[in-house]
Amino acid sequence: MTNSKKKQLFEVSWEVCNQVGGIHTVIRSKIPSMIDKWGEGYFLMGPFLNKKTAIEFEPIYHLDDSPIGKTVKKLQEMGLTVHFGYWLLVTGKPQVLLFDISSIWNRLDSIKAEFQREYKIKHLGSENLTNQVLAFGEMVRIFLTEYVSEIDKAGEVVAHFHEWMASSGLPKLFTSRVNIATVFTTHATLLGRYIAQNDADFRSKLEIIDWRQEAQRYGIETEAVIERMAAQSAGTFTTISEIIAKECIYFLGRVPDLVTPNGIKLERFALHKLENLHLEYRKHIHKFVMGHFFPSYSFDLNKTIYFFTSGRFEYKNKGFDMTLDALSLLNKKMKKARIDTTIVMFVISNRNIRSVNATAMNSHVVLNEIESVCKNIQKEVGSQLFKSIVSSQSVQLPDLNDFVSEYLQHKRVRTMLSWKTEQLPSLLTHDLVEEDEIVAQCRKHNLSNSKQDRVKVVYHPEFISVSNPFFGLDYGQFVCGCHLGIFPSFYEPWGYTPQECVVRGVPTVTSNLSGFGNFVTQTMSDHDERGIFVVNRESQTYQESVEQLTDIMYRFIKMKRRTKEIERNRMESALDKFSWYQMRNHYDTAHEIALKRKKSMPRPPTTHIGPGEVY
Repeated sequence: MTNSKKKQLFEVSWEVCNQVGGIHTVIRSKIPSMIDKWGEGYFLMGPFLNKKTAIEFEPIYHLDDSPIGKTVKKLQEMGLTVHFGYWLLVTGKPQVLLFDISSIWNRLDSIKAEFQREYKIKHLGSENLTNQVLAFGEMVRIFLTEYVSEIDKAGEVVAHFHEWMASSGLPKLFTSRVNIATVFTTHATLLGRYIAQNDADFRSKLEIIDWRQEAQRYGIETEAVIERMAAQSAGTFTTISEIIAKECIYFLGRVPDLVTPNGIKLERFALHKLENLHLEYRKHIHKFVMGHFFPSYSFDLNKTIYFFTSGRFEYKNKGFDMTLDALSLLNKKMKKARIDTTIVMFVISNRNIRSVNATAMNSHVVLNEIESVCKNIQKEVGSQLFKSIVSSQSVQLPDLNDFVSEYLQHKRVRTMLSWKTEQLPSLLTHDLVEEDEIVAQCRKHNLSNSKQDRVKVVYHPEFISVSNPFFGLDYGQFVCGCHLGIFPSFYEPWGYTPQECVVRGVPTVTSNLSGFGNFVTQTMSDHDERGIFVVNRESQTYQESVEQLTDIMYRFIKMKRRTKEIERNRMESALDKFSWYQMRNHYDTAHEIALKRKKSMPRPPTTHIGPGEVY
């Protein structure tokens, strides 16, 4: 006999209508496949924080008598503000519930006191984010509790919590025995992310690390406890890669039930169209390069290759250190071999900046003026050239300079003189509030953008968007216009940046210490031939990995254009492997396990589970 109960899925994330990091991409990109599976039974839950949230949200003003409508009304009667409506996305309009945490702020002290008492935290702290997380978690808990009582036995409900910021209410859902199936996914352990930046050998010490002691040392005890309790309270516990699974055992006290790798939304283009897009977007990058470098000196853009790396600023975790060390070796190697190709390396992150660099901005403004002058000259010459040719008895081409007015000739000279400079092209496109490791490392390696350097570096300390004053491209278009993405991460739970390259037909470098790189090495024996290069950071020394990355970049530079086209073709044939319509199966399994375990969790969660007692 089949189960006739209607199933509903609530996905809870801090990054619903609120972009903070990679989880926002995870949630957004899989929405179409989740709606295909759950239909009208699919809901997203997130915090209502500010006007930025409201931009992506379309509210439903008149609530009906559905269980959702009734539950929203119940919370409103309690004095809690819940917004129900749609998340406005290119991929569709999924149903979304946004919780205004300011409406529960008057209860924050009691929420914090109960949490501190329950989990024996010495110093709960007063960080705004932690307070917001605790308030949000309590509102989600109240809503799910009321919703389940509203539907009674008419349906089966799964609540899927992503990361600690969405999950502070999950342990209480378990201890209250609310009739709901729960899943918790950690996309990275908090302790792993913190420790990795300070101890390159931490993975070999996992068994002896005292999680609470380390959490207190880094000032994240409350956050670490939320994460640990969520992992132990959920019906199904998952993580996104086998690399992170090892950390979960020792930091969170539970062996993950399964690994749920991240997929991506595929945008399929015919290969010729993808190549055309690459050429179109590359024109924008060419223009930036002319504006940035050509006031000082010029080089052949037809022999220029664009590399890039991007991600939030975790200098060692994201492999920025290794990338710059390898670029220094590459620069020397290219000079020695007298290779006349130029590499322009874009480093993109998000830092505290004062403003756009005035010199860099002025150069681009003047470049636009030069372009305007050239178009006027072209128009002036074209008109007079036609008249001259048809009226002349000679077949000789006339001197085109004769057709340029004195005004435009003077304007061209004045503009060019104001544009040219003897200064070297700037490393930075923006002025940093404080100099960081990227700037220091470039200085150390003398990556100074001199004319003799075969490798040039442009550090853009702000994420690229279509409103960007330099490129006029969104991030995806910028990626498509480049030739190679480089992401040799030391700590990367998954790694969307290399995956986004693959989707856009751009070859990429990842590492086997990233979830994506680890997944590729296990499932794709010919990944190099498909344009996905994996640096071995697991069983080599740091220097050996630097040399391997240098060799990958050097071989890429020497690769013939035809070979690159074949590589792009092979990359296209591998795309289905990364699609959410393939990867969603792992989530489907997690939800089914949670439904089966709904009333039979092994034991109550505890902060005191040791490595020998994990379940």
